[in-house]
This record gives sequence, C-alpha cells and structure tokens, in this order.
Amino acid sequence: MMKPGPISQFIAHHYRHFNSAALLDAARGYVKHLDAGGKMFMTVAGAMSTAELGLSLAEMIRQNKVHAICCTGANLEEDIFNLVAHDYYERVPHYRDLTPADERNLLDRHMNRVTDTCIPEEEAMRRIERVVGKEWAAADKAGKRFFPHEFLFKLLREGKLKEHYQIDPKDSWMIAAAEKNLPIFVPGWEDSTLGNMFAAAVISGRVKNVTTMRSGIEYMMQLADWYTKTAPKTPIGFFQIGGGIAGDFPICVVPMLHQDLRREEVPLWAYFCQISDSTTSYGSYSGAVPNEKITWGKLDITTPKFIVESDATIVAPLIFAWILGW
Repeated sequence: MMKPGPISQFIAHHYRHFNSAALLDAARGYVKHLDAGGKMFMTVAGAMSTAELGLSLAEMIRQNKVHAICCTGANLEEDIFNLVAHDYYERVPHYRDLTPADERNLLDRHMNRVTDTCIPEEEAMRRIERVVGKEWAAADKAGKRFFPHEFLFKLLREGKLKEHYQIDPKDSWMIAAAEKNLPIFVPGWEDSTLGNMFAAAVISGRVKNVTTMRSGIEYMMQLADWYTKTAPKTPIGFFQIGGGIAGDFPICVVPMLHQDLRREEVPLWAYFCQISDSTTSYGSYSGAVPNEKITWGKLDITTPKFIVESDATIVAPLIFAWILGW
C-alpha cells in the first residue's frame, strides 16, 4: 500500500469531528467498498463542472475509482464549455454586491453568471452548438438516434473540438469518461443549454425528428439493464454529490427493478454517501437522511451510509484526494 500524500495526511490528522469526521468516514468507506471488489456509481448535481470538478474527477475515472456517472445536462455540457472557453470565463468574487443594473450589463455582454463565475455565451455555448448541431442534423438525416452524452463523446473522440482546447485535457472529466467509454446517464437533459438549443433546432426544422435524441425513459431502461447485469457480480455503491434529479433518478432503479419488474434477486445499493447542503426538515428529497431510503427499498439496514452536510465544491475534491492517495 502506497504512503498517503500530504492532503490525506492532513485529513487523517485534523478531520476528527462533525462534518470533517463524516468526510473521512465516507472516504474510508469508499476505499473499503472498492477494495472489496465493489464498483461505484456517482451522481453529479449543481454546477460542479463549472466549479471545475474535473481537476480531480477525471483522475478518479482514469484510475477506475468511478464506474458510472449520472449527471444533469448542465454538468455534462459545462465540462466541455470550460474545456473550450476557459480563458474567456470571468470570476465575479464580489457577486453579492452586484446591482440589477450590473446583472443586466453581464447579460448585454453575453456573460451568463453562475454564482461567482460567468460563462461566455459565444465562446462556450455557441461554439459547442455549431459543432454538435451538425452531428444532430446528420444523425437526423440518417435516421439514427443517440443519447445526449453519445453526441458529445463523438465530438471528443474525433477531435472536433481539439483546436479550441484551453485547459489541459487531463482536467476534463468528459474526456476521461469518453476514453473509458464510461456508462453515463443524463435524466432531464432538456433542462440544459444544449437541451434548449436542440428544442429550438426541432422547432425551426433544422432537425426533423425530436426522437433523434434518445429520451430519459430510455436512459432508465439502459440503467436498469446495466444494474441488473452488474450488481449480481459486484456490489455497486452510490456516491451522490448534491441532490435533485441527478441523484433521485438513478437511485430509484433498484425499487423499480424489485417492485415493478419483480426482480427481487437484484441486490440493493451496497454503499451510500451524499454530500448535501439541503435542510432535512423541509421535506426535500435532497435533504432526506439515508435511513429514509430504506423505506423506499433503495438501501438495506446494513448498507454503509454517510452524509456530509457541507459545500460539495470543498468536500468532493478532498474525498477524491483521499481515495487517490494525494
């Protein structure tokens, strides 16, 4: 076993109580799950790609510490936006002081703000639209259908964006995922910039068939097939970053298999961790403690369960650093 790096040593020495202890417990549980031959399913919500999670997540994928990902359409595309337009992004550390007029000025400059970070519309969004739009039209004309992530994987594998790269490709989790052909699931993809652009392409007639883009129901069917084939051979853990559809959609595959398809022999999720900033008492799914998932047939009484109630942009890279031995 290699000697842990300075970040891991710092965590081991200082993270002893409260959320810091929960972080360490979850990281140790993740490693234990992998060491026992398990696989890890990861969900990515929020604006984690804009937060450049790829700096650590890409290495997790390359080192086989992540075996499938469910993410929002925003996280799918924003990793690639950052890949091709990083130098045009602007930070607004004083965003709390912005007036409505300041916000309108950003709009007029086509700088779309995500907290303290502005995404440039032309260099990021429109640049990707022009390239992937050709792929949509070609598939439509040929009568072929693909999932949202498959169109983007194709662009990356064929190097159609390479001339525009503005970060080291090793820091893009989508490039790492494409190289590994990682199973990706993107529920609610239409709630994304490219999803809006695809809808506009269909409305305008540039794409004739809305079914050229495979749907969320088909993603669930593919997830059910993957889980049914994989879980009996190797335990599958569930590592949830944030909440929302990225987490709720995939975790439900287990009760769906049991209750709707009567495949009662399919194992439950074998590990669970969520990084959350949601308040439990508000009735939100994102804020539900792990034990609530027992009542829905997602986790077992004996499933290792962890919740770290903190900022995922801080917590996730630290947990990944522990797992990677940094």
